[in-house]
Amino acid sequence: MPTTPVLPGFHPDPSVCRVGETFYLATSSFEYFPGLPLYRSENLVDWEPIGHALTRESQLDTRDARVSGGIFAPTIREHDGTFYLTSTNTSGGGHFVVTADDPAGDWSDPVSVDAPGIDPDLFWDGDTAYFTYFTTDTDRGIEQAEIDLETGELGEPRTVWTGHEDPHAEAPHLYERAGSYYLVAAEGGTHTGHSVMVGRSDDPTGPFDPHPGNPVLTHRDDFYRDVHATGHADFVTDPEGNWWLVCLGIRPRGGFPGWHHLGRETFLAPVAWEDGWPVVAGEEVPAEIDAGDLPGDATPVNAGPGPIEYTDTDFSEGRSHEWVYRRTPDRDRYDFTDDGLVLRGGPETLDEKGTTFLARRQTNFDCRVRADLAFDPDPGEEAGLALVMDEEHHYEVGVVASSGGGSDGLTGDGDAEAVVRVTVGDATDVLAREPVDERVTLGVDAAAESYEFRVDGEPIAEARPKYLATEVAGGFTGVVVGPYAVAGDGPTGATPARVERFVYEPVER
Repeated sequence: MPTTPVLPGFHPDPSVCRVGETFYLATSSFEYFPGLPLYRSENLVDWEPIGHALTRESQLDTRDARVSGGIFAPTIREHDGTFYLTSTNTSGGGHFVVTADDPAGDWSDPVSVDAPGIDPDLFWDGDTAYFTYFTTDTDRGIEQAEIDLETGELGEPRTVWTGHEDPHAEAPHLYERAGSYYLVAAEGGTHTGHSVMVGRSDDPTGPFDPHPGNPVLTHRDDFYRDVHATGHADFVTDPEGNWWLVCLGIRPRGGFPGWHHLGRETFLAPVAWEDGWPVVAGEEVPAEIDAGDLPGDATPVNAGPGPIEYTDTDFSEGRSHEWVYRRTPDRDRYDFTDDGLVLRGGPETLDEKGTTFLARRQTNFDCRVRADLAFDPDPGEEAGLALVMDEEHHYEVGVVASSGGGSDGLTGDGDAEAVVRVTVGDATDVLAREPVDERVTLGVDAAAESYEFRVDGEPIAEARPKYLATEVAGGFTGVVVGPYAVAGDGPTGATPARVERFVYEPVER
């Protein structure tokens, strides 16, 4: 049977729409670039990455974005043959709308929308478009206004929801069914108290009466569930008229109360209707979904790792969709060639914004990562493989010029050495050094509660994922992994580092 999450790893705040028999989904991207990853599916379980909506610097510049700043929760919709995405750039510009004829193609430059808060939604009732958003003001709650989508101008705003249990109601989405209008919102925060509330009205502008069975979805009542923090839901119908929701959730590890380092992931649940209200069986996301209940052909579901969970590249065809930069990059530092990815480090280390670093999400607790690196560093230069939560929480196995010994008591021989380093908040420690040649394979073998660092296949150090988890680091993202380079105090890109092959693959345990 298909299992959830349907989009593992750092894929929070999902929004979904359907055109014909094809579903399209977008998630938050925060400080990462390109922004707003996009996926396509025929069955709501197998999601193919098709690109990003914000791929140009004219659309998005996150160079100065704070940790977990940048692009917040999106809404994706299609209307009269045009796809619309609305979201919020918390690092400048606020709410915006972008459009495309094909979601896998180029999207427009943003049209700004002057309204407070986050989590915008778009809904059409006939020819009237409504813009609904969370103001972050408990007195104003969730507001709504008519919108001119060509200019972004709003009509007079009105409060439509101030919370059923929590005045900090967020993530509004509006729907119509059988002549009634439904407002879906998230309450209880985005961690263990997360829940999905529903209101109903005879008019899209409200007032909305609360569902008598609210919350319709939550995992807040049982800390021993495999999945916590479910919420921030978006509804969609399949071609047969069945209703579904996507939402975010987390999978804690490490025992009670647990911690999660893969980030907030995308889950799926079927929705039924009783007495004119949406109902989620058991008020929870199911661990498994019967393939026969899914739309389209779900026969091959989970037959093997797809593009979200498997990467094997020599970079000769450029940057594929799963790869992202930590912030809007200096593109001159990245060269995709027939001989591999050439990285030119700048002065910034992984402790700073602007590091030369290309990454993909860690989407499995158990996985194997390898990077074949060709690098002959001068003193102060470094390149390697990093696991990053943010600038204060990251682990790396990198190649540096040989130290010949140091205050940490670890010694290296030869011209270069591999160094395993961990940074947790204000503390940084070197766990191991190992002499290496100019060409070396750096690796990480990940399990739910350990990272084992390898050099040319041999384990040399271990660290715990716990210290890259949200419960330690804070923030809204998850661990990403990939190659990096640092030039130190020398000229930018003094010694290029070449990644000749990168492999990420799930491991069965």
